[in-house]
Amino acid sequence: MSSSTTVGTAERPLRVAVIGSGPAGVYAADILTKSEAVKSGELTVSIDLFDRYPAPYGLIRYGVAPDHPRIKGIVNALHKVLDRGDIRFFGNVEYGTDITIDDLRSHYDAVIFATGAIKDADLNIPGIELDGSYGGADFVSWYDGHPDVSREWPLNAKEVAVIGNGNVALDVARVLSKHADDLLVTEIPENVYKGLKASPVTDVHIFGRRGPAQVKFTPLELRELSHSKDVDIVLYAEDFEFDEASDDAIQSNNQIKTMVGTLTNWIAEQPEDLSELKASRRLHLHFLHSPLEIVEDPENPGHVGGMRFERTELDGTGNARGTGEIIEYPVQAVYRAIGYFGSALPDVEFDHKRGVVVNDGGRVLDVDGQHVPGLYATGWIKRGPVGLIGHTKGDALETVTYLLADRENLPVAAEPAEDAVVSLLESRDVHFTSWEGWLALDEHEKSLGAEATAAGGSHGVAVERERVKVVPRDHMVKISRGGVQASV
Repeated sequence: MSSSTTVGTAERPLRVAVIGSGPAGVYAADILTKSEAVKSGELTVSIDLFDRYPAPYGLIRYGVAPDHPRIKGIVNALHKVLDRGDIRFFGNVEYGTDITIDDLRSHYDAVIFATGAIKDADLNIPGIELDGSYGGADFVSWYDGHPDVSREWPLNAKEVAVIGNGNVALDVARVLSKHADDLLVTEIPENVYKGLKASPVTDVHIFGRRGPAQVKFTPLELRELSHSKDVDIVLYAEDFEFDEASDDAIQSNNQIKTMVGTLTNWIAEQPEDLSELKASRRLHLHFLHSPLEIVEDPENPGHVGGMRFERTELDGTGNARGTGEIIEYPVQAVYRAIGYFGSALPDVEFDHKRGVVVNDGGRVLDVDGQHVPGLYATGWIKRGPVGLIGHTKGDALETVTYLLADRENLPVAAEPAEDAVVSLLESRDVHFTSWEGWLALDEHEKSLGAEATAAGGSHGVAVERERVKVVPRDHMVKISRGGVQASV
């Protein structure tokens, strides 16, 4: 590292840009500020956090169901980090459009990509293109009020299939089956409430390829299913198959033991005659079903009319194999929720099979497999969409450790002044938002909730609403930029 001013001192802090303000990005920034080198005074850092959306928190704001009890705790933790004032937030800034890799290289000594994954993983089966076949992640973006998706969603199916046995599948199925009035206590936008309120759904089916001991959701997610009012959970005895690997998993893993125990208790308490179930909606949990084909409705060409599966059986190792038995369910909509997939970033080498930035432990690699000095990745764009929040923290620590180890050899930014990037964005007429702007938007959303509460609830339902989410991007930007500019 060659510079007339030593980088990493009070006179010239190490300048770091983090692209993405979800947990991965915020944790990386936080870990860097709390590193031993910084705490000891050996190193000083200046960190700017960029996000394509006007509001922070990434997938926590736009990828987690609004009725999740853990949202608030995670948001509070991220808020505390960004509210300290030692990390600047620039919202409504699109990497590759508003700011390029060359811009970042010019203004920062290191860049950490933490852009996550927002697209649905593909499910390559016949009929996937039919009208009524949807990506679960797209539906999540709709009900979470994502500013870049349509305000409308076609909720006209009475019977729905959800493919997947992970947390997203359970979220999608729970929101589809839950009565809209019971979601008024959350921050759902008005258009989402109206769409769900008009839904004629009676039956939502969740399908997994393996058995109850191989599910990928968590006990909390599973228990939340039973909290929905006027929704019966339906299970099927023929799906409860356990092989040697299942028994081992139940004995050795408390989480699996808890989930299997919950499921077996539910089926034990279920009446033998399912006609005795009286709820207006039913949520069916199916195991040992491998999706084969989405069937076209012969009376409505081009639209979903059913879903065809092959029954599977466990092979002793916890994996499933086909039995040759084919079963078809009448459904008018299918949601695939088999995982997220990352999106390529301009000017960064990308693994299109795994959906991740090509990297080694967080060090971004070029086409020849060599580390690109100064470029790093963390979170789902680094390792793929697996793991929970705890994994994200460990992942960020690994990346930041490598960045700190490399700091003597980082390329030196030519224009590192903190106000230089502000001038750049302003010169391009980028309507960026700030942390102060987010606080203003945050208060505005809370005021909308207070107004709904003071009016005696919403739509004749007396509930206390903590907030109502603002959806249109231009409204979010206008509220955020109401005379408040980013501090420099």
